[in-house]
Amino acid sequence: MLDARKSAILRKVVTEHIETAQPVGSSHVVQDPAIDVSPATVRSDMAALEREGYLTHPHTSAGRIPTDKGYRFFVDNLSDAPLLDPASHEQVATFFDRAHGELERMLRDTSRLLSQLTDHAAVVVAPAHEVLTVRSSMLTRLGPRVVLHVAVLSNGSVEKHSVEMEERTTDSEVAAASALLADQLCGHTLGRAAAPARTGNGPVDVLLGALHAQIVDGARPAPETEEVYVGGAARMAQQFAAVDQVREVLSILEQSFVVVSLLHDVLSTGQSVAIGTENRVESLAECSLVVAPYEVDDEVVGTIGVLGPTRMNYPQALAAVAVVSQRLGRQLSSG
Repeated sequence: MLDARKSAILRKVVTEHIETAQPVGSSHVVQDPAIDVSPATVRSDMAALEREGYLTHPHTSAGRIPTDKGYRFFVDNLSDAPLLDPASHEQVATFFDRAHGELERMLRDTSRLLSQLTDHAAVVVAPAHEVLTVRSSMLTRLGPRVVLHVAVLSNGSVEKHSVEMEERTTDSEVAAASALLADQLCGHTLGRAAAPARTGNGPVDVLLGALHAQIVDGARPAPETEEVYVGGAARMAQQFAAVDQVREVLSILEQSFVVVSLLHDVLSTGQSVAIGTENRVESLAECSLVVAPYEVDDEVVGTIGVLGPTRMNYPQALAAVAVVSQRLGRQLSSG
């Protein structure tokens, strides 16, 4: 634990470095009216903070910059929940008031919105269909032996499954299977669809069994197939001077499985922020992730986050991620 004076000095160094990207000297710190001590005392406390691992200094400068430990202290000791500025709040409200249409477009545009709000790369992990509720279900005969199942999910997306059936299956039996399937699925999630009860009608039972297998298996995608939408990846190129580092970060953003795993790793720790070396990917040692889940019908279905340098504006990123995740969940819940 740090005493109040050292905490104030550390917060000043962090906020100044976030704003300027330059090492912070004691002459800047003493200008803060909340730090009412002499420059000599500030220099002594900054040296102590460096010994304790909260600050470091480039060999070319007498000023200091925060370490991962310093950023972690700053984030963990934010006094209040960060709030989004009024202009950004209005931008979010306008976006979701106009956000209609297909799910994929909405999620892609949401990642771009979040990137604009934070000036960092933004990611949105699409909901897994296994956790979405079925709103409507129907079967349509496409040919003598092919039937198409169409289900509209709670987020407005459409699931389709086609199966072969016995050629002797009549239109009335397809209609009967459609009614039974709708009764079984509507109001429930695809991933938890119960096995259909046998009706005693051979063609209907065969058709329902084949459809159930496709529906349940198709609703449980492998982690590497989860859809990830990345917005503002090019903004990362402006954050780092080293070309090789930019290339590595952009390469990671192209790997959906890695991105999903990183977001899940952060949430599994009970945190909303992973700073620098807290990320398990070595090439992200100078990056931070700010993450939040979003809900549909009171159930967590996906994740959003921003990826930027450790020198990111954490209060702004936390506020933007929180507001966008809430509005996205509400939008998808309302269909």
